[in-house]
Amino acid sequence: MPSHQDDQDAINFQQYWLIVKRRWLLIAIIIGSIFGITSLVTFSQKPIYEAEGKLLFNKQNGVSSLTGVSEQLGQLSGVTNLSNPLETEAEIIRSNPIAQKAIAELQLKDKLGEPLEIDDFLRNLKIKTVRGTDILQLSYRSTSPEEATTIINRLMSAYLQSNVRANRSEATAAREFLNKQLPLVEVKVIEAEAAQRRFKEKYQIVSLEEEAIEGVKRLNELSSQTTQLRAQLVDVRTRSGALQNQLALNTRQAMALSTLSQSKAVQQVLSEYQKVQDELAVERSRFTDDHPIITSLLNKEQALKEQLEGRVTQTLGSSQPVPEQDLQIGELKQALTANLVQVEVERLGLENQVGVLMKAFMLYQARLRILPKLQQQQLQVQRRLQVAQTTYEQMLKRLQEVQVLENQNVGNARIVSEALLPKKPVSPRILLNLALGGFLGFFLAIGAALLLEAGDKSVKTAEEAQHLLEYPLLGIIPVFDQKDRLARGESITELPVVDNPYSSVNAAFEMLQINLGFTFSDKELKVIVISSSVMNEGKSFVAANLAVATAQMGRRVLLIDADMRRPRQHEIWKQPNLMGLSNVLVGQATLAETAKEAVINVELLTAGTMPPNPAALLDSQRMNALLKQAAQNYDCIIIDTPPLSILADASIIGKMADGMLLVARPGVVNSAAAKATKGLLEYSRVPMLGMVVNGVVTDNNDYNYYYSHKNTGKNNSDRKDKIKSSLSKITGLRLL
Repeated sequence: MPSHQDDQDAINFQQYWLIVKRRWLLIAIIIGSIFGITSLVTFSQKPIYEAEGKLLFNKQNGVSSLTGVSEQLGQLSGVTNLSNPLETEAEIIRSNPIAQKAIAELQLKDKLGEPLEIDDFLRNLKIKTVRGTDILQLSYRSTSPEEATTIINRLMSAYLQSNVRANRSEATAAREFLNKQLPLVEVKVIEAEAAQRRFKEKYQIVSLEEEAIEGVKRLNELSSQTTQLRAQLVDVRTRSGALQNQLALNTRQAMALSTLSQSKAVQQVLSEYQKVQDELAVERSRFTDDHPIITSLLNKEQALKEQLEGRVTQTLGSSQPVPEQDLQIGELKQALTANLVQVEVERLGLENQVGVLMKAFMLYQARLRILPKLQQQQLQVQRRLQVAQTTYEQMLKRLQEVQVLENQNVGNARIVSEALLPKKPVSPRILLNLALGGFLGFFLAIGAALLLEAGDKSVKTAEEAQHLLEYPLLGIIPVFDQKDRLARGESITELPVVDNPYSSVNAAFEMLQINLGFTFSDKELKVIVISSSVMNEGKSFVAANLAVATAQMGRRVLLIDADMRRPRQHEIWKQPNLMGLSNVLVGQATLAETAKEAVINVELLTAGTMPPNPAALLDSQRMNALLKQAAQNYDCIIIDTPPLSILADASIIGKMADGMLLVARPGVVNSAAAKATKGLLEYSRVPMLGMVVNGVVTDNNDYNYYYSHKNTGKNNSDRKDKIKSSLSKITGLRLL
């Protein structure tokens, strides 16, 4: 099943074919002119011969990159990523010195006998790369095959000589440059070595890697030892606290009591002091306080007390008061006190050890923290030294290579194919030029035709007319070909439905009459106004033939010519126009007296005498009454009216009718008139039945399929007899 897009493409192709048919003369003139000019130019040219030669470029030439320490020796390369070395060499071949040398050696002349200009020489020279290879193809065009061959061979030879000289000069320049730079690079190597030595001496570096490994190992050991000592210190502090709580003494007091209990001087005086106190207690039981013995013992007690305090102060090194009961303690308390003192001594020792280990840990840690910075500095120093050493080694190697290459006669190109004498000319290409001329003429002609069509604002197809007016398309009337009638010497007819009942026009009007019957479903269509946008669209032709097609369906038809300014119906039907519509409207005659039978079931009311104001007559009660009277006497009333864009007559009558049928003819009506007509009809609110497109060029087979076998060997009189016979059967009347 074909798609809508295929249909649209076929329609567009048909439109283009119609454009070609309309503009065939212009297209033929343009194609003929272009083809003729092309042929004239082609056959008037002199034959031109082209000689070709090829140069192969080696990847390594030993010279082109001698000073580039970052590239391979002698490799062809560009300065940027976008440059192509082969294109660079091609530009060298095109350079003025090489071109001028070839012109001078071959003594090339122009048409005037003067030395050939470089621009003219280069215009005939072409250089291109052979795709996928390192080969340049050189070609030169000339009217002389010998000259073209000689120029290519001499040009390649001149380029090779220039290439060798350039390579040797490059090697010499490279050697001189390396001789100057080598001592400077050597100085940089020495400076870099001295900088590395000073750096190691300053930071006392032997091997940063080994030092880092040993430092991490030592930190782990110190951390482990510190952890163990801190655990022991916690244990000692716990025991010290327990002893202090048990003795109710702090560490200083315990040490003082232990010292006093172990001091013989203090204990001797304490013993004598206690003895005096015992004696004093005994004597007080015997004597009073005033007794000399008591007084003597008191004085002795006081003296021993002072002596005891002095020895305590001397023993402790301070004048802190010590209770007498603490100057002499028991063995248990003395043992606990000694144990407390020992524990404190152990605590102090552990704290000192932890402090020493922490200092060592901090020193190692600080050293390890600066190791990354030292490593970075060392890498920078080593990198400078390495770069300097590498540069020195490479430049020394380059110098040795350049010294060898400077004395060699080498280039980076060689001839792989010398130019041979061409046997056939390359220009002009007769068949190609003629084909191009034909194609160019064809496209220019089609373009000119399309351009003229684009500037033509007339409506060209039925689809375009329907798109502009947007009314239902009720029928398409094809162009009636009357060549056969003219060939037989007969006159041109405007009633093909009557004169040629088996034509495509007759079928089209039958379809139009049937489609009109479908416009209203709730009432009968009786009064039809036919008009057009502009003149010469065939509205009168459509009205007359539609009347006949309607009559053939067995209906009585009244055809009224309401175009009082330019009436046409009396000419189509070859009837007199002495009395007509205008006379009926002014009361000079009646409809029954004026309407004349044109064919069976068709009566014609011509326009009549031209009045001074036709619009006033049409827009009157008499016209309305006339139509009502005719509607009672006839089955269908068809009214031919003037064009809508010129006069208002059609709009006036349209309001009195059941509907208006608008005729549009491609090539006659333009888009502006169609839009104006549509606006006028919308403003006047005339009921529209639809539109019919007249004068369309179509394939006659669309309508003649069912008539072709009947149409052969028949003349017009036979066709008229058949029409009368068919109408007699429909109406039941006997026709004469």
